[in-house]
Amino acid sequence: MGLTPTPSQTVGPFFHLGCTGPASVGSLVTDATKGERIRLSCRVLDGDGAPVADAMIEIWQANAEGRYNHPEDIQHKALDPDFTGFGRLATGDNGRCSFTTIKPGRVPGNGGTMQAPHINISVFARGVLKRLATRVYFAGNPANADDPVLSLVPAERRATLLAQKDTTHPTEWQFDIRLCGDNETVFFDV
Repeated sequence: MGLTPTPSQTVGPFFHLGCTGPASVGSLVTDATKGERIRLSCRVLDGDGAPVADAMIEIWQANAEGRYNHPEDIQHKALDPDFTGFGRLATGDNGRCSFTTIKPGRVPGNGGTMQAPHINISVFARGVLKRLATRVYFAGNPANADDPVLSLVPAERRATLLAQKDTTHPTEWQFDIRLCGDNETVFFDV
């Protein structure tokens, strides 16, 4: 008889202890932050499609001009002193967390290309011993068609990287992160 792991087998729930609560960063903006304000709602699901209530999500993104708040980003674009580009939240019982941020600008890619606006995401969750790295792009953005990273993903899997606009709240975007199973989110080996 062989043993088959199931989505309910866990290693923790300890991933966000000490990293969230007082250390949570759910709003990346102030009243003075430049750019189009959005709310990004992330939902983490296990292989059975059940919400993962003890995950932690970190996001990292460029500002509205397309520049990261990092010393290695030496572009001649303005830094926004009211935007750090980093957020961190634990998921709730429904597997969700929501960030208030801005739509990022395009950033350079390899070989003089430009990447479509995107947000980098790290997922820490039960049963995951090493962070999972992915990206969220915005469905319907014409720049997605020529993004050098998105074009590396097989066409039938690209939808797993697209946030969908909420039809009832025009500034809200929904993004599901499926850890495994049907429609598993594309994760990158970085």
